[in-house]
Amino acid sequence: MMKKRSSIIAIFLVLVVGGGVLVSFKGKNDKLFLIAKNLDIFASLIRELDSYYVDEIKPEELVTVGINAMLEELDPYTTYIPEEESEDFRTMTTGEYGGVGAMIGNRLGKNMILMPYKDFPAEASGLRIGDELLKVDSVNVVDLLTSDISEMLKGPANTPVEVVVKRGKDTLSFDITRKKIVIDNVPYYGMVNDNIGYIKLTDFTTNAGDDVRKALVDLKGQGADRLILDLRDNPGGILKEAVDIVSLFIPKGKEVVSTIGKLDNVNAEYKTNRSPVDKKIPLAILVNERSASASEIVSGALQDYDRAVLVGRKTFGKGLVQSTIPLSYNAQVKVTTAKYYIPSGRCIQEIDYSKRGEDGRAVSVADSLRHEFKTKNGRTVWDGEGIMPDEEVDARTYAPITYSLVARSLVFEFVNEFYYEHDSIASPRAFEVDDAVYKEFVSWLEGKEYDYVTRVEKTIEDLEKYAKEEKYFEEIQSEIDSLKKSVSHNKEQDLVTFEGEIKEALKDEIVSRYYYEGGVVEAGLDQDMEIAKAVDILSDEEEYLQMLQPAMAKK
Repeated sequence: MMKKRSSIIAIFLVLVVGGGVLVSFKGKNDKLFLIAKNLDIFASLIRELDSYYVDEIKPEELVTVGINAMLEELDPYTTYIPEEESEDFRTMTTGEYGGVGAMIGNRLGKNMILMPYKDFPAEASGLRIGDELLKVDSVNVVDLLTSDISEMLKGPANTPVEVVVKRGKDTLSFDITRKKIVIDNVPYYGMVNDNIGYIKLTDFTTNAGDDVRKALVDLKGQGADRLILDLRDNPGGILKEAVDIVSLFIPKGKEVVSTIGKLDNVNAEYKTNRSPVDKKIPLAILVNERSASASEIVSGALQDYDRAVLVGRKTFGKGLVQSTIPLSYNAQVKVTTAKYYIPSGRCIQEIDYSKRGEDGRAVSVADSLRHEFKTKNGRTVWDGEGIMPDEEVDARTYAPITYSLVARSLVFEFVNEFYYEHDSIASPRAFEVDDAVYKEFVSWLEGKEYDYVTRVEKTIEDLEKYAKEEKYFEEIQSEIDSLKKSVSHNKEQDLVTFEGEIKEALKDEIVSRYYYEGGVVEAGLDQDMEIAKAVDILSDEEEYLQMLQPAMAKK
């Protein structure tokens, strides 16, 4: 029996360690023995469940659930990738896949085309935003999940796929030839004014560095002598691309980031590897709470070298490095193996996943454990909190009516009709939703449900609830009723009061129909508070230089 059990342990170690050499389980190899022991227990458990559980089990699904539950105890970035998800993982990291080139999603309870990528098969064939997906290769997809439809649309380049959609009252069929899709890291770049260029970087997939380089060179050719690099909502990606982008602005051979982990083979220092395009051009970088990982390396490194002014809000705080390790049967595991350290020496990681509160959740790095570092010019910066901007700009808030109209897809639905009634519109920055279009939208809303609760109304509801619980309601009921009457919202009046921001929501949706993702970015240039602040800073050379000196540093 003992011999048999040892054989089982050996088999499991070969599977998990990937064919590594087995060593003695005695003495200093206690941890290896414990791993083997628990793998044996796990295997025994699965066998017994398969034999005795009252219903049939699916071992592969059960094991996957077990693996994922185990990894959840570590951090959100250490993940198991089964064979069937490998292609999606490759798409996410490289930005490349074979397909039709369109984002799909659910609106109004229907699976729809939300954004065809410009110059790719979906757009070239005639598919448009708002087309309801009915069939893919004769398969009815009306009731399928969008993720399943997405898989059906993907496939090897140069293979055909038939897509049937409903557009208004018409049913249309499109014969599309898939091709290799390379997602553009820079959906838009252009001139904000006569001398300030702007680059929107949405990802750090393959060629991100070259994409930014091309945009920068082109903008300089158009007269840009100042630059805004927009990293807001950018989740990061390939480390090499981050290094390449920093290399555009500082001399060759300078440290960009170091990775430090438990094993020597993950410890590395990454330096700028090319001569800069422009090491003096005044630079503002836009960041927010969804700027993460590679975005934080770029913004943090350039802040450490006092090479850029950061505008916006504190970044996400992801300073963990993942390595992908192959497993048996073409599965993979993405494992956190190190932490990022930028040139000042600080780590940008904000959440300490090795420590957890009483509720089991990982906690932020305590203020008492944060450390002070210095930029090249001597400005004070801190670790353990992501990247703090040099100039903070509060997030814009919108009225409840605007949220309701967008969330209920009423703006989306109205613009579907608008698009098929208008062949063209002005350029993205020139187009405006005029009073006639807005009046048409208001009339179109009649009879449609878009009720909502304002923040003040919610506060009064809470007050009434707690007053009743604490037996004060009868004493203050008249005052509460008076407050209700005073603040009770009027939807018709709100359509007047918040006309400006509702028009902006309509404008973005309309522009997306004619000019796609890049057009939406361009359309928002003149209403964007962070861009306006960056323009103000870059336009005042004295203020820009002062912000890069120690006196302007903030914690």
